[in-house]
Amino acid sequence: MNLELIQNLLPLALALTLAVAVPAAMMILSALLGPKHDTQTKLSTYECGIQGPAIEGDARHHFNVKFYLIAMCFLVFDVEVVFLFPWAVLFQKMAWGGFFSMVAFLGVLAFGWYYLLKRGAFEWE
Repeated sequence: MNLELIQNLLPLALALTLAVAVPAAMMILSALLGPKHDTQTKLSTYECGIQGPAIEGDARHHFNVKFYLIAMCFLVFDVEVVFLFPWAVLFQKMAWGGFFSMVAFLGVLAFGWYYLLKRGAFEWE
């Protein structure tokens, strides 16, 4: 094989190996060293802050809007980071077109943040 090809693929192979080995090692160590006390409370379902047996069989249970606002908050700020990082890396190569498209994107995110602020998503009890 070409030495240059090996030098280019070695970091990728190392990253993929670590990406598989570290979680696998954590799962194996957790299974071997972790406590194994299964109780009824531990095995019961728990979703969105509501115990399972209290709502079992009731499809019309009302959820607090706060759960949806937290999900929207996560999406707004998670999407912001996902798109801002590559833009920051390639900022000098994109010139003014990239700048104005990112300003428009940040405007949409600012609107989402303002909406969450007015709906009270940042007011924790």
